[in-house]
Amino acid sequence: MDLTVIQKIAIYALPVIFAITVHEAAHGYAAKHFGDMTAFDAGRITLNPLKHIDLFGTIILPALTVMLGGILFGWAKPVPVDFRRLRNPKKDMLWVAAAGPASNFVMAIFWALVMKFSVSAPEAFVLPMALMAKAGVTINIVLMVLNLLPLPPLDGGRIAVSLLPIKLARPFAQIERYGFIILIILLFSGVLGKILEPLINLVYALISTIF
Repeated sequence: MDLTVIQKIAIYALPVIFAITVHEAAHGYAAKHFGDMTAFDAGRITLNPLKHIDLFGTIILPALTVMLGGILFGWAKPVPVDFRRLRNPKKDMLWVAAAGPASNFVMAIFWALVMKFSVSAPEAFVLPMALMAKAGVTINIVLMVLNLLPLPPLDGGRIAVSLLPIKLARPFAQIERYGFIILIILLFSGVLGKILEPLINLVYALISTIF
């Protein structure tokens, strides 16, 4: 069904905010678990969206991409992590980085459950709940797949740095200073969508087999 701009924003707002918020909080929690208290000391290990929201990255840009029908794109204020304070920096970096995408996968499962049980809701809530659940599944799958791309400073880039031998990890990590520019170019050139689409469909298929 065709939705108005206001209806789209109403349906996507909650899933977007919590997908990004939980993603960042998961990084902070994992960092604390492995010895870095930076995020904890900054009060960033919280599910309070106000602590994580970036006006442009969390609200304006995702709203624009949803309204224009492109690949959902956005970010929150990054949780501060001092990898040097981890007990085993190179090894533990992998788990801290992976915590964000893993949280998105869990949330995608949660929204899939909401979708499954939305048919049992009171009639007035069936359609809005189903649409919000569908949005929640989509948003979290997209964020998971996007963040797993092996491009610093994305989580996948940090995972790659953790897994690569030191001789390769150091020069690869230097890409981070250009990573955001590369990502924006890939987004607006349409290349990012072509890379993500088959991976997103694969995760959709996986979740579909579960339910």
